Amino acid sequence: MRFWISLLCLTPALALADIYKYVDADGHVTYSSAPTKGAIRIILTTKNPPAAAHSHTGNTQEDFPSVNKATQKNRDGSRRKILDDELQAEQMLLDSVRQQLAHLPKDGQKLNELAKQEDLHRENITAIKTELSRLK
Repeated sequence: MRFWISLLCLTPALALADIYKYVDADGHVTYSSAPTKGAIRIILTTKNPPAAAHSHTGNTQEDFPSVNKATQKNRDGSRRKILDDELQAEQMLLDSVRQQLAHLPKDGQKLNELAKQEDLHRENITAIKTELSRLK
């Protein structure tokens, strides 16, 4: 009886059909389970075995990759250095844009472009500060 139940659980994995990709002269991509002249067969692989192949006890901590504390601390330090450098560069760019804005007339295309750049640099600075706050 267990054999038949196991076989039924594995059946969906056996039902995978070939998939074909066809690109027409206009660049439109079509995927199909039926082969077409000029189509390329796509080979699919699965990284995870079917659910029935897992043990019923579930995943344990040993199943997941991990690094030791010293390695993680080193990675966090490197990440903090990269983020600090990015923050400093964005701040310099923001200051530069603000200086340019101070010397422009209050209307015109250049003013609009610089205002957009100013907004972008402020958003980048906020995002970098958020990432830095998440580091341990």
